This record gives sequence, structure tokens and C-alpha cells, in this order.
Amino acid sequence: MPTLVAPSILAADFSQLEADVHRAADAGANWLHLDIMDGHFVDNISFGPAVVATVRKHTALPLDVHLMIEHPDHYVPRFLEAGANSITVHVEPEAKHDVAQTLSAIRAAGCGAGLSLNPATPFEAIEPYLAEIDLLLVMTVHPGFGGQAFRPEMMEKVRRARDWRESHQVKLHIEVDGGINAGTAKLSIENGADVLVAGTSIFRAGDYAQAIRELRGNG
Repeated sequence: MPTLVAPSILAADFSQLEADVHRAADAGANWLHLDIMDGHFVDNISFGPAVVATVRKHTALPLDVHLMIEHPDHYVPRFLEAGANSITVHVEPEAKHDVAQTLSAIRAAGCGAGLSLNPATPFEAIEPYLAEIDLLLVMTVHPGFGGQAFRPEMMEKVRRARDWRESHQVKLHIEVDGGINAGTAKLSIENGADVLVAGTSIFRAGDYAQAIRELRGNG
């Protein structure tokens, strides 16, 4: 599968969000990643559907929305309306929802359904749902804040997802998020990841296009 790069809007300059969205698109981004945090499921607050809708107005790129929130089932309709192309929810019980029902609702709306697990959550937690999702997001840092160090031990989960994808011969995106730069992107791709979420390594770079090429290993 080709390697897709999804710049994380959380690292953009919100005083010039429209310009950063256009710069990322022009630089070769495949998707845009939008992290939604509620201050409960994770110890940080980011933004909500209104910002997703704003980004939607300024790009035709697919919007990859990651709900790091409690009761995501309640909020899914709002992000669908805002223009999400893919919505990822968490498997952990702290997210307080029926995972199967939430995934079903997302797919029934014609939206890509994703499932994520935190570093402390074992791979076995998501195995019952693998046949019901389009994307598996393996967090390579503890979610909530940008700029953390990549955790290479998470590659075991990536490999297990890759092996499952190959053995079942299905199209499943395996996404990694957290501490992704040229070096950790290479490691992630080697282990089976095909979607790279990167924030600071793109939006803090002088040349977005060069940063994206380096993530793909084409620098």
C-alpha cells in the first residue's frame, strides 16, 4: 500500500490556519489529521466540530478526525456534518461508549471508521473489531500533547495489524501517530504502517514539501 502522510492540524499556526492548510495540501499531503480532545479522556482540550468545518471549507483533502473524547457516539453526527471523511474512536473503556455500535453508526453514514488504542492498551483489545474498521490507529505516544518521544515498542502492534491484514487479505489502513519524523516514519513503514500522522515535523519545518518527502523516505 502507498504511504500516506496526514499532517496534524493541532501543530498548525491557528492564526493563519487557512494558509497552513493550503501549504500542507500544496506540499503533497494526502489527508489532514484533526485531533479532538475534550479534557476528560485526555488531559488536554483542542477544538471541536466548528474548526473541522472551517478546515473543510478550505480543502478538498480527506479529513481524518480522531476523537480522543468521552461518549464519541454522541458527537459523531456533529463531525459527520462538519465534513469528516474518516472518524476514529478509542477502544478503551474510559471512552464510555459501545465500540461496535459507534463503528457501525460511522460506517452507516458512509464515513470511514477507525479505531485507536493507547500505548498501554494491549492489541487484543481491538482484535474483535478488526473486520469492522477501515483504519487502525496505533498511538506511538500517550495521547493528549504534541512533541512527545516516539515509543518504538509500539511497533509490535503495528506488525500484528500488518500480519492480520495480510492473512485476511483486506484493505486496512494502519496509521501511526506520535513522534513521527523521518527516522521513526521509516521504522513504522518497515513494520507495516501506511498512514503517517505528523505534526511538528511538518508544520515546524521551513519546507513542508521536503518534510513530507522525507517522511515517505523520498527525501
